[in-house]
Amino acid sequence: MKATYRNAIEACQKCIVDCRICLTEMAGKESRNDCPKCCIQCIDACDALLKMMTSDSAYVKQYALLCAEICEYCADHCEEHKHEHCKECAKSCRACAEACRKIAA
Repeated sequence: MKATYRNAIEACQKCIVDCRICLTEMAGKESRNDCPKCCIQCIDACDALLKMMTSDSAYVKQYALLCAEICEYCADHCEEHKHEHCKECAKSCRACAEACRKIAA
């Protein structure tokens, strides 16, 4: 595993945790957008990228770009809500997207 992945790995891990919290907190609440559905997709994307990074896959850059796109999509939807867990989720998603773009460059 490349040391250059360290920040992206940590960002993905935080994003997964915050998306899981958001998903749990949104259970039973009404949403007028794709939150919490976007959280499920974000968790899956981050998990896939983690697997690619830890195995030093030749496809890390492609996965990182897709993960960044999904994280931005999730952040856009979560930050529309006033819930603190949604705001925290959006913040983690944006940070993860930034870290993903750095390793994809």
